[in-house]
Amino acid sequence: MLELGSSSAAPAGDLVKDVSEATFMADVVEASRTTPVIVDFWAPWCGPCRALGPALEAAVKAQKGKVRMAKVNVDENQMIAAQMRIQSIPAVYAFVDGQPVDGFMGALPPAEVEAFVKRVAALGSPDAGMEEALAAAEEMLAEGQFADAAQVFRAILEEDPENLDAVGGLARAHLAAGEIDRARAALDAVPPARRDAAPIAAARAQIELAELSAGAGEEGELRARLAADPDDHEARLALADALIAKGDAEGAIDELLELFRRDREWNDQAARNRLLKLFDSLGPKNPAVARGRRRLTSMIYA
Repeated sequence: MLELGSSSAAPAGDLVKDVSEATFMADVVEASRTTPVIVDFWAPWCGPCRALGPALEAAVKAQKGKVRMAKVNVDENQMIAAQMRIQSIPAVYAFVDGQPVDGFMGALPPAEVEAFVKRVAALGSPDAGMEEALAAAEEMLAEGQFADAAQVFRAILEEDPENLDAVGGLARAHLAAGEIDRARAALDAVPPARRDAAPIAAARAQIELAELSAGAGEEGELRARLAADPDDHEARLALADALIAKGDAEGAIDELLELFRRDREWNDQAARNRLLKLFDSLGPKNPAVARGRRRLTSMIYA
């Protein structure tokens, strides 16, 4: 088991290990708070996995403790695979500070594997100036200074074209300014293998939710419909979309959870699907997401 707070110059034997559902939290999530962790989702019957695994291990060991690797057999750890939405293997995710930040699907040539591992290893010691610029851009975005935020995100990308936080931020800045086409264009420039990374997934989910909520209707009218008929599922979904449009994420989560409670199968599980998209858009660090996921899980297994 990895010891939290240990030096990044780990013994070679500690750099690559098999991880189970029982040890995933300690060996991946918590361990990534001190050293980036690359997680390889694989299975013994997967031919591409057998080719990718050794290349990943070699690249990780070459970084001499700047990054670690966890191997998850999806046949033996199906719950983790489901939580990470693994639909095909090999699938690789990089965790930093307890969150997935990068990744790819399918086998890659050795040179691209090495480049990916080097990129992840670098996340363990980010440049302070770059981090400050990202924080400043996010603050501008939160304060409604959309054009200024976009300008800072673009400046960051000029220095680091592969900075996914800046790409996602630029897309969100365009979206906040009502420039949906420009927001989509920013995300379309990301290589396919990296489009599932957290900053990109969050921005993409926000764009999709903005489009879905565009014609949601007036909140007061929708609440009146629900007062007359609490089982008016279309009105409740539209109300959730209207709340998303006005920035009331917690209110939208409440309405979607109520819809799920009343009829989880309605409209091809529309409540659950909208909830997951909303969670993606808010990001894993949002407290409302943690509370919403706990409530959804309790309903699923009740």
